[in-house]
Amino acid sequence: MSSYKFCSLSFETTANYNTNLETLLTLIKQTSDYSLIVAPEVCLTGFDYDNFDEVCEFSAFANEEIRKVSHHKIIVFTMIEKRGDKVYNFAKLFHNGKVLHERAKAKLFRFGGEEKFFSEANEDEVQIVEVDGMKIGILICFELRFKALWQKLEGSDVIVVPSWWGALRALHFKALTNALAIMNQCYVIASDSQNRECTGLSGIITPQGIEERNGNKPCLELEYNKKEISLMRRYMNVGIDG
Repeated sequence: MSSYKFCSLSFETTANYNTNLETLLTLIKQTSDYSLIVAPEVCLTGFDYDNFDEVCEFSAFANEEIRKVSHHKIIVFTMIEKRGDKVYNFAKLFHNGKVLHERAKAKLFRFGGEEKFFSEANEDEVQIVEVDGMKIGILICFELRFKALWQKLEGSDVIVVPSWWGALRALHFKALTNALAIMNQCYVIASDSQNRECTGLSGIITPQGIEERNGNKPCLELEYNKKEISLMRRYMNVGIDG
């Protein structure tokens, strides 16, 4: 496996979908080959409930644009798409010109009324995906609060968390992402929007629980070191293989 870098992105989603796509593409192009890049939840359109037809149409276009820049990179974020007569919030994993994995959000944020607009997926679809020898788990925003989903991703090398997390609960986001890395003894890459209502607390946490947050950096990078995972799991053996 090639040596990877982890990249957490943090930027503001505007009302202009094309502007948001250009921002994301620019940030992706600035990263080196063999980067695992995580962008915020629905970062291309936001939760534009009044224009779902336009949102879904744009997602189809954006899929093709992201494919083009995914060679020698792994890119993860979420997009709103329609399947049949249902609308879902899909986590997408792009790699080498393809969507290697996708799954819809399994735990909708009812406090914010997401269930009125989206269909909820089965949590059985939450699983570890292996790419280039790296075991990757994905939790979409509110899913971070469910300990049963943490257990499903036990054994991951890295868990990525694309989010649109409310600023009023910023301490929860920080505590949960840190605890996820410590409990699962893996890396966590969290990406939250810079929009005013969100925390802006994108960052990367190591298996030892050492956190680094983006702050004002649109892209925070950290070298991936598989040995850090093995060392932590041997040092503090809680029964996680790898």
